[in-house]
Amino acid sequence: MRVPFIKMHGLGNDFVVIDRRTGELPEMTPPVAARLANRHTGIGCDQLIVLEPSARADFRMRIFNADGSEVGACGNASRAVAMLHGAPASVETGGGIIALEPVSGGARVDMGVPRFGWQEIPLAFAMDTAALPLSWGPLEAGMAINVGNPHVVFFVPDTDAVALDELGPLIEHDAAFPERINVNVATVTEHGIRLRVWERGAGLTLACGTGACATAVAAIRQKHATSPVTVSLPGGDLTVEWDGHGGPVLMTGPATESFRGSFAWEAFA
Repeated sequence: MRVPFIKMHGLGNDFVVIDRRTGELPEMTPPVAARLANRHTGIGCDQLIVLEPSARADFRMRIFNADGSEVGACGNASRAVAMLHGAPASVETGGGIIALEPVSGGARVDMGVPRFGWQEIPLAFAMDTAALPLSWGPLEAGMAINVGNPHVVFFVPDTDAVALDELGPLIEHDAAFPERINVNVATVTEHGIRLRVWERGAGLTLACGTGACATAVAAIRQKHATSPVTVSLPGGDLTVEWDGHGGPVLMTGPATESFRGSFAWEAFA
């Protein structure tokens, strides 16, 4: 059986999208997702996205990281899916139902309401999520936020000076985070925020949409910035809006289709 796919990216954060909303295609599994994501022996991607029917929304989006682990949300992939779908839609994800729509030059995604409770992150035990009483080298007192995925945000004088390739995996796998965590290192500038992200299950990434949302929310809560916030990642810029209270996080940015193809399911199953 040959399975069609669409290769897309949002600011360099790349995806393989498989559409199971119609027709008969096999159900995705973590091992197959990891094999497809391999850049040497598979198609290659940061995340593999599977679209499926949903009884709760217009359709369902499943998200697999490059290591095969399934996660609740992906902001950049949501914009890519909005561009692919071509119309406003409600989408069921592991992190809840989100709303997305294509706009001029990209897409706008309602990522839902951020969560700050220690059990909502989740953390291994109760602690202040606004300033975690934990440190890893120069990174300390990070803010923990769940925006469909768990994130910890550190504000530093120079994001480029942090050895995120070394500290990222240590923090991701720390016992304080039972579901692992995404690590954001950010610097506030006069124009917005510069951000680098270590993504759980994927590593250093050119862009992370949920990371940009979590970091903007942290900056607004700590009064480092006001909405809307421009978040500059290695792959480009995103605009994030949040009311600073109980409203949803809105993210706007580009997404691009790279190419289409197909693969033999039996070669990866």
